[in-house]
Amino acid sequence: MKDDNKISNHSDNRPFQEILEVNLQRRKILQGSVVAAVSTGFLGTLTTNEAFAKKWPKSLIGFAPVSLAEGGGLEPAISADYEYDVILPWGDPIEPGGPSFNIPVDAEMQTRQIGIGHDGMWYFPIRDNSKKRFGWDDNNERNPWKGRHLGYGPGNEEGVLCMNNEFGTNFQVLRKSVPESLEDVRVSQHAHGVSIVELKRKRNGKWRTVKGDLGRRIHVNTPVTFSGPAAGHPLLENPAGNVPLGTVNNCAMGYTPWGTYLTCEENFNGYFGTGNPPSGDPSFEPTPRQRRYGFDADGFDYYWHLFDKRFDLTDPDYVNEPNRFGWVVEIDPMDPNQVPVKRTALGRKKNEGATVHVADDGRIVVYNGDDESFDYVYKFVSAEDWRTMRSNGESPLDRGTLYVARFYDDGNGEWLPLTLDNPDLAAEFNDLGEMLIHTRIAADIVGATPMDRPEWVTIGADDQVYMALTNNSGRNNTGFRDINGRLVDSGPNGANPRTPNSDGHIIRWHETAGHSGTMFTWDIFLFAEDTHGTEQSFADPDGLWADPDGRLFIQTDGGQKDGLNNQMLVADTATGEIRRLFTGVPSCEITGIAITPDQKTMFINIQHPGNGDPSTSNFPAPSGSGAVPRDATVVITRKNGGIIGS
Repeated sequence: MKDDNKISNHSDNRPFQEILEVNLQRRKILQGSVVAAVSTGFLGTLTTNEAFAKKWPKSLIGFAPVSLAEGGGLEPAISADYEYDVILPWGDPIEPGGPSFNIPVDAEMQTRQIGIGHDGMWYFPIRDNSKKRFGWDDNNERNPWKGRHLGYGPGNEEGVLCMNNEFGTNFQVLRKSVPESLEDVRVSQHAHGVSIVELKRKRNGKWRTVKGDLGRRIHVNTPVTFSGPAAGHPLLENPAGNVPLGTVNNCAMGYTPWGTYLTCEENFNGYFGTGNPPSGDPSFEPTPRQRRYGFDADGFDYYWHLFDKRFDLTDPDYVNEPNRFGWVVEIDPMDPNQVPVKRTALGRKKNEGATVHVADDGRIVVYNGDDESFDYVYKFVSAEDWRTMRSNGESPLDRGTLYVARFYDDGNGEWLPLTLDNPDLAAEFNDLGEMLIHTRIAADIVGATPMDRPEWVTIGADDQVYMALTNNSGRNNTGFRDINGRLVDSGPNGANPRTPNSDGHIIRWHETAGHSGTMFTWDIFLFAEDTHGTEQSFADPDGLWADPDGRLFIQTDGGQKDGLNNQMLVADTATGEIRRLFTGVPSCEITGIAITPDQKTMFINIQHPGNGDPSTSNFPAPSGSGAVPRDATVVITRKNGGIIGS
């Protein structure tokens, strides 16, 4: 659910009072070069990393791109060098023999079916009959996805796919605008969450679900637990004494060296409300801390609160239920009995992903963004080497330091620690748990840089960190204040220079003292606006994944220009070349990336095709069939059996 007009950051942060003239001049030169270069498929000076280009002197991209003329139709389009298959549509059974899709949807059956709103996901290979995971696990010294291929073993043919189910509106799921019973609410709740399936490539080359003991659904009513500094905090307890349940609005993701999946709760505020449709309770006034997370009377019009008091903002028995959402949640894909764990040390916010990297000193680093206009970029650094912590029975995700980014206009940056050693934070919060429950407020206090909707993060083969900033139509040249006089738009800054930024950009940075350090340098990788009118036009970058060779896969979510549907492109981070690999269907989002260890099979998602309207799209059924459109996963392979993106 991507609404860049929603703004919850009313802080007075303006970390850049002046844009340095030298940086402005440099950017003008780069922007001028990109307009001329992009029409040939190269972003030239703007994206060239000279040292990296010397290491990989040849182009990494050789496929025939999808043309503008092909990219706006009723059906998906893919490069002529590739082919695709569609699997796992919303409502299909988790494993063969389970309940099949039906309208109206049954709440109990939905707990055994693929959820709706396919988004971030990851593929966990199965090595042998013992289901032992391989790839990035306790026996590997470094991340094997960085710098080398694992082109061996049955894991390229069989594995577990963990997939987020971000959202489905009442219209999409219930075919009505307002739930009329608790059963309706349960249908909607059970369609959200995470789907875990066992997949295997059949003899005909097609991937299909198989029976096993690992497939399961995790949804809004699944038992969960909390760990880390905020676990057991009074602000996570309700007078009702209800046990913690559920995860919701699961957008991007991450995966760990020890083989677990990290799902991220993003726009959780939209499921809470109070009062009756269509506008909720007009007298309701959120507290300042609730307002900072975007809570209001009607939310996103789910109206779960009408029949499930957990989601009623004015019910005193559930006063802290909103604090139980907005976390990164760890799931073990190989243990169907594991209770999902909300890792509070990573902070409560609208988490867009949790990209894990192992620093040179062995500590875990987790990067993510807070996906809302004018919100921030974060990283978490574990207290010790991750193997040491695990050998001592401690999760590396439970103890460490959470930082928020400040981008200076001269191309430097600093990670600001969110700890009670800061007297300003100690004056606001009674303890670390309280601060982490209100992470956004802590980041406001220390003076983080307001960004243009921070989205997915990935670590490139050049060891740089790439982040998509999807858009921000609210940013202007002078800034503006809300009715209470609070500064909402801080105006342009070096890292977010476009006003307005309707089409987004991709920023990248280099950690100058290693990934566990506190200083970095940054530049703009590309501006989407500069591609419009060219053959490789795109807007609103969202999903990102960098492969071990230097390719950057870019997925979009928003109003594409030049007649295109949302799409996935591939960029060569060394040369700047960019080509369109895939386009979706009308009114969809392209999101989610997972890949087999040999890099020869890629899974991506088509989310909310036609926005649920059969008159706009019938995907994955044939166009014109009248079928209700369903989110689904697309399996991409190269016709010659080569590496995806080549």
